[in-house]
Amino acid sequence: MTIAPTRPTADPLPGGIADARCVRALRAVRDLLVEDPGPVHALLCEISTHRAAGYEIEATIATLDGALAEVGRHRPPRVPSLAVFMPSNVILYSYALYLLVPALYADRLVFRPSSHVRDQTVRLHALLAERHCLPIELTDASQRDFLRTHVQPADVVVFTGAYRNAEQIRSQLSPGRLFLFLGAGVNPFVVAPGSDIGRAVRDAVEIRVHNSGQDCLGPDLFCVHEDLLDTFLDTLVAELKGLRYGPYTDPDADFGPIFYEGALEEAALFLARNRRNIVHGGHVDFRERRVDPAVVLGSGVTPRTQVPEFFAPVFYVVGYSDADELAATLTTGPFTERALGSSVYGDAPDLVAALRRRTTVTVDANLFSVDDGNAPFGGYGRMANYITDGRQTWTEPVLISKAVAEHFRAERQ
Repeated sequence: MTIAPTRPTADPLPGGIADARCVRALRAVRDLLVEDPGPVHALLCEISTHRAAGYEIEATIATLDGALAEVGRHRPPRVPSLAVFMPSNVILYSYALYLLVPALYADRLVFRPSSHVRDQTVRLHALLAERHCLPIELTDASQRDFLRTHVQPADVVVFTGAYRNAEQIRSQLSPGRLFLFLGAGVNPFVVAPGSDIGRAVRDAVEIRVHNSGQDCLGPDLFCVHEDLLDTFLDTLVAELKGLRYGPYTDPDADFGPIFYEGALEEAALFLARNRRNIVHGGHVDFRERRVDPAVVLGSGVTPRTQVPEFFAPVFYVVGYSDADELAATLTTGPFTERALGSSVYGDAPDLVAALRRRTTVTVDANLFSVDDGNAPFGGYGRMANYITDGRQTWTEPVLISKAVAEHFRAERQ
């Protein structure tokens, strides 16, 4: 992603949806990230690799550039209050998605940092708030107090995190409150006949090793046609052997330490349990918090297969022989519940059509190709993302401005 260092030229939206003060505020943050990104980049490198931090800054700039067009397209009404549970990763990008862009139509926004990255989020907010001066409030309240004081009275609530935690919060909201849940998915990566193996492997490594595997778009399952399996594995292993390990501040490092304690332990446990099926890598150094990119060959995939959510550079690869059977598997059982995104390489139109009924699908490209902060994203799995007003719950790709506009439009009818 390449962002030209030019100032957005869009005019303030008509009808008072975004006043001039909010427009100037977003432009001030945008200009900071373009003209002097060093302090923000250095802060992000405390929890992300150098490359991941750069990607996050570029994605945030692009989102701010598209903010006025997004809000103008969906035209959400003024919202008195919005409360946000911030995620534990991509804190800058999330700040733009869940706070800065909604500030164009929300009168008051309050957010609670994830405990994993509280210090970094507090300092990031201080850096950005100095520029935007918007009514965005960071609270140090406990989750219980945050729920009682800010979340329950809010008109809109945004939660990013574990499904079970989202359900606990949702159950305590009164009808009429709009609640948006953004979770994670299996994100299957399929390599079908007719695919360019070299391209598929490069894209697989790009998205699975991004930020040392600590990204929600990373595929937890790689399904490769049996006729291509040996070639895919050989090419993948050769690609991984060329990767370089280094600290987060190293611009040439391809991967670095695992920041999140639980992710390190879960990856190590999975590799220990599946040690006989490790094709490549898998070395774990607890002192350095290092997990070398690992390739684990599974015996196959069925609707009962439990695929872990990896937050580490683990490639869980299975072979398949029948595209129809694979389509049936990936659209049933736990795969339906965790249906977020998927990628298909090669010639498999029926499989693509089946997956599109459940997920956001990319063809011959990974999910980074559709990472657009101004467009709905996600799938139709309840554990991946959902929207509820306390009366009905529905699953669909989520964009806050669109969900707010549709909810309050329906409330008026």
